[in-house]
Amino acid sequence: MLELDPPSVGRSPVSLHRAAIALGSNLGDSHTILQSAIAVLDEIPGIQVNQISSFYRTAPLGPPQPDYLNACVLVSTYLSPEALLETLLEIEAQFGRVRHERWGPRLLDLDLLLYDGSVVDSPDLQIPHPRMHERAFVLVPLAEIASDWIVPVWERTVNELLQAVDPGGVRLLEPIAEH
Repeated sequence: MLELDPPSVGRSPVSLHRAAIALGSNLGDSHTILQSAIAVLDEIPGIQVNQISSFYRTAPLGPPQPDYLNACVLVSTYLSPEALLETLLEIEAQFGRVRHERWGPRLLDLDLLLYDGSVVDSPDLQIPHPRMHERAFVLVPLAEIASDWIVPVWERTVNELLQAVDPGGVRLLEPIAEH
């Protein structure tokens, strides 16, 4: 695994942070889209993908649409939460994401779930992701790679949050990819 070289601002190095990102797709070749998005994310300066969950097939929320393919990744980054979110939105756009309908079908969805132990509550960004504790399609893959991460606000581990939801609609598609 390559190590990130710390950038510096003036004479002080910038801190390295850990973040969790959820990925989802239910249009096109979702498997290839998720794999490609992970590769693109890993190529961005200041971001390193450290762990990738298995891929899971899940029933959609919202209007009638195809099932989703979901996964989570853990990254190390020198980017701020806001810069990381902007990067995720740029990757979504690169893959043709257009936001027409809330909870509608999509080629690629990237959600910033966790960033260290930070709590961010701004109009453009909320960390931890405000609905992650209710969503088995997020918690199942996240628990696979970060079960002991204590989620601020709820002050429970990812695994404890997972125990409080019904994971019945989340089906393993393939085992963890080596990275």
